[in-house]
Amino acid sequence: MRLNTSLASLGAFLLPLASAQSSGGTGGGYVSSSPGPDENGFYWIYSEGLSAAFIPYGASVAKLLIHDKYGIERDVVAGFDNATAYTLDKAHPHLGSVPGRYANRIKNSTFEIDGETFHIEPNENPTREAPDGADTLHGGPNGWDFRNFTVVSHSNDSITFSIVDPDGEQGFPGEVISYVTYTLHDFTWDFKLVAIATTKKTPIMLSSHTYWNLDGFANNETNTALNHTFYLPYSGQRVGVDDILIPTGDIIANKKGSVNDFWSAPKQIGTDLSKPEAEGNCGFNCTGYDNCWLVNRNQQGPYDWRAEGGFVARLQSEWSGIQLDVYTDQEAFQMYSCNGQNGTMPLKSSQGLFDNEDFPRTIPKYGCLVLEVEDWIDAINHPEWQRESKQIFSPGGDPYVLQASYVFSINSTDASSS
Repeated sequence: MRLNTSLASLGAFLLPLASAQSSGGTGGGYVSSSPGPDENGFYWIYSEGLSAAFIPYGASVAKLLIHDKYGIERDVVAGFDNATAYTLDKAHPHLGSVPGRYANRIKNSTFEIDGETFHIEPNENPTREAPDGADTLHGGPNGWDFRNFTVVSHSNDSITFSIVDPDGEQGFPGEVISYVTYTLHDFTWDFKLVAIATTKKTPIMLSSHTYWNLDGFANNETNTALNHTFYLPYSGQRVGVDDILIPTGDIIANKKGSVNDFWSAPKQIGTDLSKPEAEGNCGFNCTGYDNCWLVNRNQQGPYDWRAEGGFVARLQSEWSGIQLDVYTDQEAFQMYSCNGQNGTMPLKSSQGLFDNEDFPRTIPKYGCLVLEVEDWIDAINHPEWQRESKQIFSPGGDPYVLQASYVFSINSTDASSS
């Protein structure tokens, strides 16, 4: 009875599902006359200019196809050639998934709600004192992206997944029911993540953990993504972290011209990585990015997050001409420059070069970028930030909602223009 009530209350917040109709895709993807998985277990959706494939495991995006400025179709997200491979991969880098019920890191794998301390399953940074881990990353060792979601609805241009996360799973209090809806239209990938706490007050923070390379890993000049230009026009501050990327509580200014300054002007990801300041920027003995920037759009007053030109992040590759503008209602943005990739992750058959001996068909260090729209990370352990209404949810209260639009365009080379 509780499940039916929760689903009914959730319905008002879901994206309307588009009716099934034939639009043909971008000319290189799998086109199904009836919704359902293809022979590789992929669920495809289509729109003008885009084709995308998804799998129930982690509600993950497995392929995203778009033609570059030369008319060549590029698959711009990392993944595997079939759905089964995701469940077998021991490294589990959260490829294209929805991490939950709490994305990013939780300090000491604990948090407090109304004076009660909760201990959740750790899974990162093991020590002698904490052999299973000193913190929890992306919901724990059995977080949402280790599980199969249910396909609720699938049409030609939209798909909705759902998951029921039981009370006590990974140590989190209360049951949570969540829906994930992906829709394509007009060179745009929309997604909406909705979650309801049905039985107890609990933390919820979700994201999309997609690995991007706008060259389709096929650039014959470089096999990294350091050539990509990145721009965060509203992000003059970031969350301060310690050596294992746990927030300290400090909010740090990204001084103009500094390594973490992507707000004053667009710049290529690799521009400042040779500076001493870049050493340790992504944790102990790490040079690169794995940082959470704050999105300060409200400094200019009320705004519509969908408004044209109001993107919170822009990623662009001059080589392919593909540009991605990120619009979202979230107030933080994490970018990870794939510092941990080491050449063991294979490319898909739809990616890369087949006749270049200099570039193996794997993803090297800095070979991709993860872009995560989300709220302030580990805010459940920093009440002084006053993010409780954004991250703690109660039965009968408002649901958790994340909305974003990834808008693609071709041949734009001015990353600062709107």
